[in-house]
Amino acid sequence: MFYGLNNIIKKILPKRLFYRSLIIVATPMILLQIIITIVFFDSLWIKANKGMTRSLVSEIHTLYDVYVGPDMEQKQTIIDLYNKNFDFVISFKKNESFPKTLEERWYSPMDRSLRRELKSTFGTRYWFDTTTYKEVVELRIKYQNGFLQIFFPKHKIAPSSVRIFALWITLPGLLLIMIAIVFLKNQTRPIVNLAKAAEKFGKGEFIKEFRPSGAREIRQAAYEFDKMRKRITIQLNQRSEMLSGISHDLRTPLTRLKLQLALLKQQDLAKKMSDDIEEMERMLNEYLEFAKYQKNEETETVSLNNIIKDITKKYENKKINFSIEENLEINVRPNSIKRCLVNLMDNGLSYGKKVEIFAKKTSNNIIIFVDDDGPGIPEKEYQNVIKPFYRIDKSRGQNKSGVGLGLSIANDIIRSHGGNISLNKSPLHGLRVKISLPL
Repeated sequence: MFYGLNNIIKKILPKRLFYRSLIIVATPMILLQIIITIVFFDSLWIKANKGMTRSLVSEIHTLYDVYVGPDMEQKQTIIDLYNKNFDFVISFKKNESFPKTLEERWYSPMDRSLRRELKSTFGTRYWFDTTTYKEVVELRIKYQNGFLQIFFPKHKIAPSSVRIFALWITLPGLLLIMIAIVFLKNQTRPIVNLAKAAEKFGKGEFIKEFRPSGAREIRQAAYEFDKMRKRITIQLNQRSEMLSGISHDLRTPLTRLKLQLALLKQQDLAKKMSDDIEEMERMLNEYLEFAKYQKNEETETVSLNNIIKDITKKYENKKINFSIEENLEINVRPNSIKRCLVNLMDNGLSYGKKVEIFAKKTSNNIIIFVDDDGPGIPEKEYQNVIKPFYRIDKSRGQNKSGVGLGLSIANDIIRSHGGNISLNKSPLHGLRVKISLPL
């Protein structure tokens, strides 16, 4: 039961830290104001209203007793005193209709208190109206063949402090919540900035500058992230520089070997050794490409339609068909995406004769399918072929020109953009590579 309740609370609560913190700050404040308001309303306002209403009804009852007496001179004197000293307006309406019951409507606490006191004093021989006039209450008391009409100020039964109290209980609460919003924004902004920087770095984007800010704990976490980022960047740069140096150093002796092979009289042996040297050069180039394909490249919003069209122009003599939805714009590293698609197309054309590309947009992603009509890959090898330097012996592994980095590079590029690659059987009976890139 507790577990189910906990799940319900998690679904109801907002996901962002700012709104959760705001609830933690604002909820006790609002509950305190509600409790204070209830206590004030019940203990002070209602009691004050009852006392004032009881006092007023007693005055009206005294007036009524005097009015129904036989002494006409005393009657008029009392009425004049009430009109003068109590802000009453009293008159007798002779031979006029008297409402039998009160109107059916919602009664405020003030109305209910007045009704209760009048009923205990006059029974059902009364009628009052607190809504027609803004500052005045009309009261009618049945007398003989007419009624006694009394107008008196509303403040005699409604404590004026309730409005002041409502104002003072509401405005400070709103002010405190606004201050809390400002402070919470300032406290959560460094966390958001740190998360964005970590996301960009995780996708392989180049971060120009990152300045830690916020509370001590957040600032320390940001400092540690920045130090980690710099260490990883240095290691990546060292790896690229090392591979560049190795590639440069190895190309020189390979070039000398080529020159020496050209002077050999045994052409068959020279041809075999030349093929081996070319394969070594290809391997060096792919190793270097594997380490350097996304170095310091910044993201930008580009048209995927233009990228695919530009790539397919390089394969004019190849059978490549593509179908792309219009206006597929996405924020990516263009050269890396081009490298990924070129690898997949080269891979398809190496093992097959035909490649088809299809791209579409969903609610949250852009999906790209690259199909070929080659021999395909066994399903059990799907997870292995995207590993660096992995080559299978059968079907697609019969071509020995590669070193097993094409799919691995493509997979790294897509994952660095926050997407994913999956392999499946193609409608062309070859391999289908499905790319999903988040918008």
